[in-house]
Amino acid sequence: MQKYCVVLAALAAFFFSRDAAAFIIPETLKLDLTWTGIKAGEAVMEVKDNGETVQFVSKANSAKWVSKFYLVEDVVTSTLTKAAPKDSGLNFLGVPSHYRIKVIEGKNRKDREIIFDQKGKKATYINHLEKEKLDFPLSNITFDALASFYYVRTLPLEVGKTIFVEVFDNKKLYSIEVQVLKKETIETDLGKFKTILIKPVMKSEGIFYRKGDILIWLTDDEKRLPVLVKTKVLIGSVKATLTGGKY
Repeated sequence: MQKYCVVLAALAAFFFSRDAAAFIIPETLKLDLTWTGIKAGEAVMEVKDNGETVQFVSKANSAKWVSKFYLVEDVVTSTLTKAAPKDSGLNFLGVPSHYRIKVIEGKNRKDREIIFDQKGKKATYINHLEKEKLDFPLSNITFDALASFYYVRTLPLEVGKTIFVEVFDNKKLYSIEVQVLKKETIETDLGKFKTILIKPVMKSEGIFYRKGDILIWLTDDEKRLPVLVKTKVLIGSVKATLTGGKY
């Protein structure tokens, strides 16, 4: 279960923009995580309005039986400042200003932080486990791995199109590619959904440990709900399925 719901992320975003009210705030998404067909944990993704900022929070935890031999406790937060630079051209909830990822996945550990100065075009990277702090230059509005997932949900998706977005992750600036593959009707325990299948081509480390492509099925409507996510890990595969929440 080295990789939980993406769904976290680490998607990408589009150069085009439209109304950013694609989802309700506050929003809560609950997902079951299965490993090779067996329920292995749960994930919760939330959107919170904190006044001058918007916060995305993603948490994933292993089931009790899994925790005995492979503990998963992941918390990822992304904070947006609502006041975007005037020359950004960004039509979204805000611009990324702070990112923190704390991961426990078996023997793997992460505790990293990124402070974005979008106006000053700078990112400060902090690795709390290795006591490392470095500054990196940015050019355009840059996303973190989690914020880019929510950004892509607000944008039009056209089958056959490939889009790129700048994401800063693990001391590097990446131009992440997202392929819009096809439209497909799928069925889960919540019912049938008309979806759009996308595949982020991840060059960065992202927010979890993985070994293959990420496939994400978003509802083909304004909400763009992630009803299903699939990926391969070192042993087997992991699937995240939307089971409920407030949306």
